[in-house]
Amino acid sequence: MIEIKDLYKSFEDKTVLEDINATFENGKTNLIIGQSGSGKTVLMKCIVGLLTPEQGNVLYDGRDFVCMDKKVRKTLRSEMGMIFQSAALFDSMTVLENVMFPLNMFSNDNLRDRTKRALFCLDRVNLVEAQDKYPGEISGGMQKRVAIARAIALNPQYLFCDEPNSGLDPKTSLVIDELIHDITHEYNMTTIINTHDMNSVMGIGEKVIYIYEGHKEWEGTKDDVFTSSNERLNNFIFASDLLRKVREVEVSEAGQTLAGGKLPTGKV
Repeated sequence: MIEIKDLYKSFEDKTVLEDINATFENGKTNLIIGQSGSGKTVLMKCIVGLLTPEQGNVLYDGRDFVCMDKKVRKTLRSEMGMIFQSAALFDSMTVLENVMFPLNMFSNDNLRDRTKRALFCLDRVNLVEAQDKYPGEISGGMQKRVAIARAIALNPQYLFCDEPNSGLDPKTSLVIDELIHDITHEYNMTTIINTHDMNSVMGIGEKVIYIYEGHKEWEGTKDDVFTSSNERLNNFIFASDLLRKVREVEVSEAGQTLAGGKLPTGKV
C-alpha cells in the first residue's frame, strides 16, 4: 500500500499539487485520471521519487520515501517496476536483453538464473518467441508487453504505469489493460496507472482518483463513476457522446432494477 499525506509541489511560484491525500491499495489497479496539466504526472513523479515535494509524505507500507537516506531509497527502488508511456526499450538490445536489464543492474543471481527469470517474464506476457528480436522489429503492442515483462522482472511490490495504452489501437489497449490487471492480482502488487483512456477506467478502475487543477477532486471505483454527482468529473469522463449514452443506459438499467426490486405495499 502507498499513502500520500498532505502533499504539496510547486515550480517556482506556481503550485502544481496542493494538499493531496490518497491511498493506493495493494492487489488493486489504482488509476489517476485528469486532463492535461491537472498535475497527475507530477503526482506520479513525486511518488516514485523523480520529484521532491515541498511538503508531505509518501509512505510505502509505512516507510516514508521522502525522508529516506540514499541507501534505503535505493533498496526501495529495487521493489518498484515502471512502464513508461513510450515503452522506453533500448533499440540496440534484443527483447530478452531489455527484460534482463534491471536484473543485471540489481540482481545478484548468476547469468543462468537471470536469464531464466527473464524468460519466465516473457512467457508471462506471451512473448518468448520474440526474445531474439529487436524493438524495431515488433509491433507497438508487443513493445508494451516487453515493457511489462521488464517491469516485473525484479518481482516488484509496486508497479507504476504512465499512459500504458498511449498510441495503441482499442483492441490492443484492452489486452494491455487485462495483462496489467491480471499481473497486479497475481502478484498482489500496488499498481498505480496514469491514464487518459476512459476504456481503462471502465474496464480496470478498481480505484479511481480524479485530479483537477492540482487538487484531488474525487475518488471511487469504476462503478461509482456512473452515479457520481461531481460535475467536474462528469464533464471529464463523459466528454464524448458515446460515453454519455453509455451512462444514460447504465443509469436507466439501474433505475429499472431498483423499481423491479420494490416489494408491493403491505407485503413482507
